[in-house]
Amino acid sequence: MRLKDKVAIVTGAASGFGAEIARVYAREGARVVVADLNEAGAQAVAAGIGPAAVGIKCDVTRRDDIDRAVKTAVDNFGTVDIVVNNAGYTHKNQPFLNVDEASFDRCFDVNVKAIYHMINAVVPLMRAKKSGVVINVGSTAGIRPRPGLSWYNASKGAANLLSKSLAVELAPDNIRVNVIAPVMGVTGMLGDFMGVPDTPENRARFIATIPLGRLAVPQDIANAALFLASDEAAFVTGIELPVDGGRTV
Repeated sequence: MRLKDKVAIVTGAASGFGAEIARVYAREGARVVVADLNEAGAQAVAAGIGPAAVGIKCDVTRRDDIDRAVKTAVDNFGTVDIVVNNAGYTHKNQPFLNVDEASFDRCFDVNVKAIYHMINAVVPLMRAKKSGVVINVGSTAGIRPRPGLSWYNASKGAANLLSKSLAVELAPDNIRVNVIAPVMGVTGMLGDFMGVPDTPENRARFIATIPLGRLAVPQDIANAALFLASDEAAFVTGIELPVDGGRTV
């Protein structure tokens, strides 16, 4: 098992990419805190995993909630080895002048400030043991932006670059930081990203821009997150890994 005896916190893990990451980590030997604003969903995912997981409510924009997630990991499993900052938010696809300030703030609070909170909460633990892995879920939107998602694109561009900066600063502590950049995926936010009804015709138009000919699915992102968390990636830090079927080529 590639994550035997490791302890992970995965945010936004009640569904989509996060839920699959939590399941794959547990399958590979990790114990997992499944954290999500949707408490019932987080607990359902944890229950499906079994005793190696615990589900909790966590609003990643609140430092006290992040501290509670870290404490839950320590109290239940002894430490924190891996953090996956997967929780994300987007405004609906629309002209940038139509996006209200609350939606702008929410994008940056969830997609950027949440990383700030988690890093401040978990790095002291990782520094004390001179090891740790942080994986942020960015987006191809921060590499090859699309019209209609300008403020979301900007928040994911910040997350992508922040990950590289943290990697450099935390390398002396043997804490690796990487970012996964998925293309549009089959998740609950798909309709918001598309900005049009999720009809077969509209989906086909977007899929036509992906060389491998399909949208991302949770297993794609979980596989990348497993590699980056494992000892196989012990010399990998500061990378921006597109999982995008060639979309950003």
